[in-house]
Amino acid sequence: MKFSKVSSWAALALFSISCTPSEMKTEVIESDSKVKIMTLDPGHFHAGLIHKSMYPVVDSTIHIFAPEGPEIKDHLNRIAGYNNREENPTAWSLEVYTGPDYLEKMISQKPGNVMMVAGKNDQKIDYILAAIENGIHVYADKPLVINPEGFKKLKKAFQIAEEKDLLLYDIMTERFEITTMLQRELSMIPEVFGELENGTPENPAITKESVHHFFKYVSGSPLIRPDWFFDVEKEGDGIVDVTTHLVDLIQWEAFPEVILDTSDVQMISAKRWATSLSLEKFQKVTGKSEFSDFLQKSMDGENLAVFSNGEMNYTLKGKHAKVSVIWNFQAPEGSADTHYSMMRGTKAKLIIRQGKEENYRPVLYVAVASNDPANLEKAINETLQTKYPGLELKKMPSGEYQVLVPDSYHNGHEAHFAQVTERFLEYFQDGKMPAWEVPNMITKYYTTILAREFAMK
Repeated sequence: MKFSKVSSWAALALFSISCTPSEMKTEVIESDSKVKIMTLDPGHFHAGLIHKSMYPVVDSTIHIFAPEGPEIKDHLNRIAGYNNREENPTAWSLEVYTGPDYLEKMISQKPGNVMMVAGKNDQKIDYILAAIENGIHVYADKPLVINPEGFKKLKKAFQIAEEKDLLLYDIMTERFEITTMLQRELSMIPEVFGELENGTPENPAITKESVHHFFKYVSGSPLIRPDWFFDVEKEGDGIVDVTTHLVDLIQWEAFPEVILDTSDVQMISAKRWATSLSLEKFQKVTGKSEFSDFLQKSMDGENLAVFSNGEMNYTLKGKHAKVSVIWNFQAPEGSADTHYSMMRGTKAKLIIRQGKEENYRPVLYVAVASNDPANLEKAINETLQTKYPGLELKKMPSGEYQVLVPDSYHNGHEAHFAQVTERFLEYFQDGKMPAWEVPNMITKYYTTILAREFAMK
């Protein structure tokens, strides 16, 4: 067991400092209004990304509880990088405990009031439930659950959180992508969009598709993923992982601030399929010299079959929706992760593309059914200017209209972690979340788990 107080310059020396449990220092929480973060078992790089920025209402000391190993070292290095960068460095101070009893130690010491968790998705819900049962707010990376057993625990966690007046919130960064925000805004202007069509399975009312890559760069450095990331029993099939974001966006855009229920979801079809990884590719993304023993169950000949891809077709309150997620190994030179989205209204289609023509940056297009752009121009030039100054319209050769967005709004995926954290902090300061957040989280995970069951048939 090891405990240390780590400043940025000493992050790499973590494992040389140790003391007995009785010597551990626990800071007293001075005010319930001050957020003190306890990071538990940071196995995913998202645990570090929320600390790329600092926040006035968050204490500068992060309390970290984790098992020993490369994942905690990677996490500490990432935060040290933020502290030591030349431009706008952070000033996080780290109190770190490592040992096999890291969860029990966090519960017994409880030096903070908010647990942040991002890592193995199979055991994440057990961490969440333990924190909630012990009076700790939870701020967690998606997905919160990946199987039916986990979903039952999640409903229990939400019930206890309500009884104890605690927040349990997942990190939905994609709500802060500017083109998605504008797509939602325009869909709420009847003069422009009309009403969301009902759609059909072949021609959904709302579609969300995304393409991701195992090998990528994060904060300027190649991302080394842990080997368990490729075990769908720990990470989850693709249909319950990244699809969480897409299902969330469908709910958030198609039914803004409407309280949803699991009975509003009717699954039509779902499927999953594998991405094949050679040993060479596995070595490149994990740093491991060979496939781990626990991955042997997923071998397809000499390659690893990772069921990271998924698609679902369902209705939400009678509106047909389609969600699709694809994982490739590495994006072609000059490209990146991509997103496609379409909302079909009775007066216009709102389309987000992020392909080569858009230089792999998301762009919002509007196809006006009447060919009369007057209402769209009014919405862009008057209605939305107060919230998003600088928006413009450009007519494309196709007849669609491109919404021109100032570069300052395109702050990137990593910056969205600060934005969603700020939203959580607002909820924390208010002592509550909007009435729709919790039931819609439950509905969201019901949808992904149901899709997995359909795909496994």
